[in-house]
Amino acid sequence: MIPAIETTPVLLALASVLGYLLGSIPFGIVMARLLGLGDLRHVGSGNIGATNVLRTGNKPAAFLTLVLDAGKGAVAVLVARVLLGEDAAQLAGFAAFLGHCFPVFLGFKGGKGVATFLGTLLALAWPIGLAACAIWAITAAIFRISSLAALVAAGLSPVVAILLGQPQATLFCTALAVLIFIRHHENIARLIKGAEPRIGSKR
Repeated sequence: MIPAIETTPVLLALASVLGYLLGSIPFGIVMARLLGLGDLRHVGSGNIGATNVLRTGNKPAAFLTLVLDAGKGAVAVLVARVLLGEDAAQLAGFAAFLGHCFPVFLGFKGGKGVATFLGTLLALAWPIGLAACAIWAITAAIFRISSLAALVAAGLSPVVAILLGQPQATLFCTALAVLIFIRHHENIARLIKGAEPRIGSKR
């Protein structure tokens, strides 16, 4: 199920564009440069997210990247909801997620979207978001593999939406989960081989 379309197409398009541009801001690269950690694309896995920032050994930078990447998804949802409505909120959140994964500022080569996914869910439907964060944290604590935690949290998010009585978010969760699995195809291959690095390791 999806929310009723009540916002005009022009405003929905505007919400999408602004959400995408917000999501495209590469906070990992910004934080790395501000703190003198070098070009994040040449560090570790080359990813622009918080997990790769952590591989520099700078935990505050990784934490700030996590918060900012999650925050841009949340802000896109909340602003669109207040100004336009629930239909625009979902669209803006999805666009912000796409912006992080395929940022125009980096030639459409971005991150894997996990923090933005969680931040977007927290703003869109906080019970689902909290459950997804808890699933991520528990899986990460047990296996110490960030990508596995992300895949489990994303994969279970549509189920969580149904169990929590929020079917209007099921399609949204499913769409983001599919994209997260696509973005993690290399991680999935390494997981199958048992070669995926653990949290905190330097590659």
